[in-house]
Amino acid sequence: MLSLSRTTFLDGEDRRRFYRAQRSPAAKVKAGVVRCVAAGERKTRKVEILIEKNGGADRVDPKSAVGGGVKDVYGEDRATEDHHITPWSLSVASGYSLLRDPHHNKGLAFTEKERDAHYLRGLLPPTCLSQELQVKKLMHNLRQYQVPLQRYMTLMDLQESNEKLFYKLLMDNVEELLPVIYTPTVGEACQKYGSIFRRPQGLYISLKEKGKILEVLKNWPEKAIQAIVVTDGERILGLGDLGSQGMGIPVGKLSLYTALGGLRPSACLPVTIDVGTNNEKLLKDEFYIGLRQKRATGQEYADLMEEFMSAVKQNYGEKVLIQFEDFANHNAFSLLEKYSKTHLVFNDDIQGTASVVLAGLVAALKVVGGKLSNHTFLFLGAGEAGTGIAELIALEMSKQTNTPIADCRKRIWLVDSKGLIVKSRFETLQHFKKPWAHEHEFVKDLSEAVKVIKPTVLIGSSGVGRTFTREVVETMASFNEKPIILALSNPTSQSECTAEEAYTWSKGRAIFASGSPFNPVEYEGKTFLPGQANNAYIFPGFGLGLIISGAIRVHDDMLLAASEALASQVRQENLENGSIYPPFRNIRKISAEIAAKVAAKAYELGLASHLPRPKNLVKYAESCMYSPVYRQYR
Repeated sequence: MLSLSRTTFLDGEDRRRFYRAQRSPAAKVKAGVVRCVAAGERKTRKVEILIEKNGGADRVDPKSAVGGGVKDVYGEDRATEDHHITPWSLSVASGYSLLRDPHHNKGLAFTEKERDAHYLRGLLPPTCLSQELQVKKLMHNLRQYQVPLQRYMTLMDLQESNEKLFYKLLMDNVEELLPVIYTPTVGEACQKYGSIFRRPQGLYISLKEKGKILEVLKNWPEKAIQAIVVTDGERILGLGDLGSQGMGIPVGKLSLYTALGGLRPSACLPVTIDVGTNNEKLLKDEFYIGLRQKRATGQEYADLMEEFMSAVKQNYGEKVLIQFEDFANHNAFSLLEKYSKTHLVFNDDIQGTASVVLAGLVAALKVVGGKLSNHTFLFLGAGEAGTGIAELIALEMSKQTNTPIADCRKRIWLVDSKGLIVKSRFETLQHFKKPWAHEHEFVKDLSEAVKVIKPTVLIGSSGVGRTFTREVVETMASFNEKPIILALSNPTSQSECTAEEAYTWSKGRAIFASGSPFNPVEYEGKTFLPGQANNAYIFPGFGLGLIISGAIRVHDDMLLAASEALASQVRQENLENGSIYPPFRNIRKISAEIAAKVAAKAYELGLASHLPRPKNLVKYAESCMYSPVYRQYR
C-alpha cells in the first residue's frame, strides 16, 4: 500500500498524548520512529501509535496516545469524501516548525491559548491580530509597490508562508490582485523566473526523468490530487518559448482554481514538462533554470508525454483533471485530440478561451440583437485560441439553428500571418485551419479583409500588438452601428488595440472586450468599463463542475453549458456601462453557477460517476468550496 507522509497539526490533548507516546520508555530505542497509523474511511478511521524499532513495532493503546479518530485536520471540503485513506506516517507540527508550515501557520493571528498549547510563546510578538486586520495590513503594503513584479513576488512569498492568508487576501481583493497573480504580470514573472526563483512550487519533469516519471509524481507530498495544470513552456501567453520558466503559468492558474473555484490547494499540482528550449537568450542566460538544449521533438517528445499521461492516471486515478496550458499549436491540438478519448483533459487556450468568448458574444447579442447565425465573424489569428473560439461559435450556431456545422462555419472567416484563409490555400494549410478555408479570392492583409468580408464581429487572437489599426476600427464602424471588437491577445503589450483606441475610433459605438485588463475610458462625457474576456471566468468553475460530478471525460456540450451560465450572469447595468462580462467581485458565485451547469451536463450525458446526483447542484458546489478562514486550534 502507499505510504502518505506529511506534517500535520494535532489538536490540544491529542498532541500532548502523542508527545507522551514519544517520551515513553518504549520509544527510547535507537533508530526508533514514532508513527501514527490510520486506517478506514475519512470519518471513521481508527488511529494507533506504532513505535518502530529494530526488532519490530510496539503497539500503544490509542487512549493513551491519540484520542479517538483523526479528524479532518485540514478543514478540507467534502468534494473528496470518497477518497480512501491509506496507512500514513505522521509528524506533529508545533512551535517553530508550525510557523514554517504554510498549511497551518496563522502568523500573528494565533490566539493566547493557541500560543500556550502549541509552544509558540516567545516565537511571536505579543500582539494578536485578526485575519481581517492581516489582510488590511498586507493590502496597504502591496499598494506601496510601484513595480507589479514586486507585488507578484510578495504574494508568492505569502503563499509559501501562510496559505490561508494568501487565499483570503486574493478572494477579498480579486479585482485588484488578479492582474498581479495572472496576466499581465505573470508574463513578466515567467520571463524573469530564473532570476526570481526562490523555492519550487510544482513538479519539474524533464528528459532526465524519462522512465522514472511515476517515481517523480510520488515525490510530491500530496496524494489526493484532483487538478493538474501542465505546460511545456513553448508558447507562454504571447511571449513565445520560455522553456522551464513557464512554471509561473501552472502556479498562477492553480492559485485561481482555489481562490475562484474553491478547489483545495492540496488537491492542485502544477507541472512543467521540460524538453529544452529554442530560446537562444535563455540558453545563454546563466540564471536559466531549465535544460540547456534545443527542444526535443517528434517521437522523443511524444514518448515523454505518453509516459507522463500514463503515470498521472496510474498515480491519481481516472478522475484527475489534466489541464494543458500554453503548448505550441503543433502539439496542443494533437495532445488534446489524442488524450481526450482516454483522460479527463481540458485545454484552456483552445476550449477555455472559446467558452469565455462565446459567453461574451451571447451577452453582446442583448445589445446588438439577432442570433449568432445573423452575424459574420472575422478572426485575426488562426492558432489554438482563434480556431477554438471559431469552432465553439459554429457548434452553438449549429445547435441553435439545427444546421450542419459545416454550413455554420461558412459565416466565420480567419486571417493568419499569410492572409485570409481561403480554398486556394487548402493544400498548404495546417490541419486545424482547413475547415475554415472558404471559397473567396485571396486577401493579404486584415484591413482589406475587413472591407470585403464586412464582419459584424472582429476578434483578435494573433498575439501581435496594435494590429487593429485606426483604419480597421473605423472601417468596422462604417457598416456596423455597434461593431463588436474583441482584442484578446495577452499580455497588455500584445493586445490588438487598447480600449481607448476602440472607443475613440468608433466614436463610442464599439462593444469592446480584451484579454488583458484596461482602465475605464471616458469618451464625450460617458464612462465605459471595458470587459475582460479572461479565462478565469470559466476554468475554475468548469473544473469544479467536473470534480464534484466525478466526470471522466470532457464533452463540448459542457463548454456550451459553461458559456450559457456565464452569459446569464451579465446584468443590464453591466451592458449599459459597456461591459459584456459580469464584475469579478462576484466570481465565486459565478463559478458555483458554472460548476452546477457543467455538472448537470455531465449527469445528463452519463459521464458523471458521483451518484446519486445532488438535488441542488449550485448549493452542493458552494458547499464543496475551500474556505481560507482560519480555524481555531485547541
